Amino acid sequence: MSSRRWQLRVEDILQAISAIQQRTNGLTFAAFQRNDMLVESVLYKFIVIGEASANIPEGIQSRHPEVPWRLMSDMRNIIAHEYFRVNLTIVWGTLQNNLPLLIEPLQRLLASEADNEL
Repeated sequence: MSSRRWQLRVEDILQAISAIQQRTNGLTFAAFQRNDMLVESVLYKFIVIGEASANIPEGIQSRHPEVPWRLMSDMRNIIAHEYFRVNLTIVWGTLQNNLPLLIEPLQRLLASEADNEL
């Protein structure tokens, strides 16, 4: 059993996405790749996203299949355990193309599940 409510975990994901977007806004891939501190910061936020997603209850996950729960936790596992396989081109593509698409579904999830709890 998780020590935190799942809603807080979803908020952690949204906050991590926001932090990644703020830190990489306006950068090119080349500038991102050259900045080790930024790369490490972004990778840490991906770990947060993956860990939080892995701790969302199965019932919530199954009601919201539009959110790629497994992919988020799989990316975390690669970054944390198989760090030598991290491909910054994939990380960049994910933060540019996939993370923005998660925001609305996660916000809807929080709103719809809050309604279900009433």
